[in-house]
Amino acid sequence: MTVILLALGAACCLGLGFVFQQAAAQHAPMKDFLSFRLLLDLVRMPLWVAGIGLMVAGMALGAVALGMGDITLVEPLLATNLLFAMALSRRLTRQRLGRSGWAGLWLLAGGVTAFIVAGRPQGGRSNADPMWQWLIMGMVLGAALLLAAIAKRERVHVSLEAALLGIAAGLLYGLQDALTRISGERFGAGGWSGLLTSWQPYAIIVLGVLALVFVQSAFESAPLRLSLPALTAAQPLAGILCGVGFLGDQLRVTPGALATEVIGIMAVVAGIVLIGSHPAMPPGAGQRENARELQPH
Repeated sequence: MTVILLALGAACCLGLGFVFQQAAAQHAPMKDFLSFRLLLDLVRMPLWVAGIGLMVAGMALGAVALGMGDITLVEPLLATNLLFAMALSRRLTRQRLGRSGWAGLWLLAGGVTAFIVAGRPQGGRSNADPMWQWLIMGMVLGAALLLAAIAKRERVHVSLEAALLGIAAGLLYGLQDALTRISGERFGAGGWSGLLTSWQPYAIIVLGVLALVFVQSAFESAPLRLSLPALTAAQPLAGILCGVGFLGDQLRVTPGALATEVIGIMAVVAGIVLIGSHPAMPPGAGQRENARELQPH
């Protein structure tokens, strides 16, 4: 129960932080798209700093949850950050939930519950072949960089661009969560010396900065509903892949359990899409989106 509460607290901070970040990022100069200069411009905006503060708090709570629980349990719970983003956006826009909003809410919450109950995630220590671990991490990182490269091409439609960057950032955050879990194990086994002499903490920082550039560029270029659902869906999928692939996490593999787990994940993704496309989600950069579409390619 402690792990569940920590993960939900992390999801709350992340969801609220994303809304604040997008509200600020839509005012950043478009010339900084997918550039580290974007972060230097955004750090001057108090609203964005508040959003980053909430995100850091969410990541810290998530790290504690990952240290106490299994990544296959924590990641689906972190996906509920979209519910908290929806709650804040609904209050700001004064939109009713309606059928699609309620359907998305129940699909997301029910999918997470079904996956956890059917899978009964159990943690373990990593015993995978190092080459297998590097292969999975390379696949996740390579996919994220490839999507970002496609998004940077000027002829990509701006809505697709934001979705691709959201997926790329989500993949990096999922990989970052896996490395956070390993870092926690290193700290538990060897203290600060064991942690600081391993490469994982430094990789976490690099992945975090890179993902931040991706997600802020997505927030800058298009409405929140085009990027946040993609990010929210990609992160748990990447985290679960890493958890089962090389962190030693185990899920029930009976036919009934596997079928329910797959249905649960599908329900989570469907709920994320429905909530993300709801009118209550802030329109954000609508005029900026149109301006980018009119630019010559």
